[in-house]
Amino acid sequence: MTAEIICVGTELLLGDILNTNARFLSRELAALGFDVLHQQVVGDNAARLEETVRAALGRSDLLVFSGGLGPTADDLTKETVARCFGDEMRFEPKVLESIRAFFTSTGRTTPANNEKQAMVPTKGGWFENPNGTAPAVWFESGGKRAVLLPGPPSELEPLWKNAVRPFLQKGQHRVLESLVLRLTGIGESHAEELLGHLFKNENPTAAVYAKTSELLIRITAAAPDEQTARAVCRGYAQNFYRLAGEYIYAEGEEGLEYALVSALRQKGLTLATAESCTGGLVSQLVTNVPGASEVFGFGFVTYANEAKQKLLGVSGQALAKHGAVSPQVAAAMAAGAARAAGADVAVALTGIAGPGGGTPEKPVGLVYMGAARGGQVLVKRLDLGNRDRATIRLAAAKNALDAARRLALGLPIPGAVNARDIPD
Repeated sequence: MTAEIICVGTELLLGDILNTNARFLSRELAALGFDVLHQQVVGDNAARLEETVRAALGRSDLLVFSGGLGPTADDLTKETVARCFGDEMRFEPKVLESIRAFFTSTGRTTPANNEKQAMVPTKGGWFENPNGTAPAVWFESGGKRAVLLPGPPSELEPLWKNAVRPFLQKGQHRVLESLVLRLTGIGESHAEELLGHLFKNENPTAAVYAKTSELLIRITAAAPDEQTARAVCRGYAQNFYRLAGEYIYAEGEEGLEYALVSALRQKGLTLATAESCTGGLVSQLVTNVPGASEVFGFGFVTYANEAKQKLLGVSGQALAKHGAVSPQVAAAMAAGAARAAGADVAVALTGIAGPGGGTPEKPVGLVYMGAARGGQVLVKRLDLGNRDRATIRLAAAKNALDAARRLALGLPIPGAVNARDIPD
């Protein structure tokens, strides 16, 4: 069955509110086996909303709305959808009781205009909202169905999980399950050349999504039940492992920092970081992982040359001769961080994040990464391009996370050279 998501609210069109409901509903509907073919955002205008609803009814089996169920005059979603479905609204005393109870629980009296929210479909139905005043409602006609949810995510998500999802599940005869493969060290174009034929399958399907310094491959299977769908995804994933296993670092929603902390725990190792151009971003990403304190104790932010010398033992001679952005200094930073922290593994970053500061010899986007474990120190040049400052910093940080992960697991770092082979 096909589904369409319609989010109502002028504030969404103006960009005043981030539309997180569309993402939530897309994932939930896909998990129920619906093919979500369209998403729409429409303002608080009855004529435009009616036009949107009628167009959606002509192409989709299920319409899911968020927003426009409030008590004010511009909250017109229920009335407009009722008209399109040939239904009428009626007053429901039980809903008004729940609205009054909600206000009483917060020490307030019920405003008169909130009584508007006690209107529900005559032919359809409604679901009580324990977290707000607007109930969810549903309409049905000619094999088409619409579900209307309140806009605030704190109300929409519990209503969906506790009432709407079980309601919709009754009519579904298939489910969709997905498996996400996370890759790093390979670009989107290279992945297309290597894996392109795997993205042309009908069931399961596979699609690639590019993120900063990594790729996600989402495999999705349709089947009568979850167990079968998961088995189909797992079986198809083996094709990707066979062709690109060296680039796959994890599965699921957790990124490189989680994979790094897991690798350090698995091997019983500790980590230290030394950062210049990233200003502590690597440390921030690592400490976002619950339990990272077990493996991470020291993060040095050595933005100034004096800090590099004082905290990491980088020699003034190296800084004067090669500059802060150099393979020699990156190597010294990594070795110094490992030594100062007493850590098993250390990574360091020094570079030019822009937008200014670049030269023909050292352009914006040039970053040197040092990586140390035991007595070995490796250096890799990262040419991250003349992109915006935040993207360069994030790309550098993700490269450092992956380098530390590889060191922890005893894997090679592609493109890295031994610091001993770099001229002094």
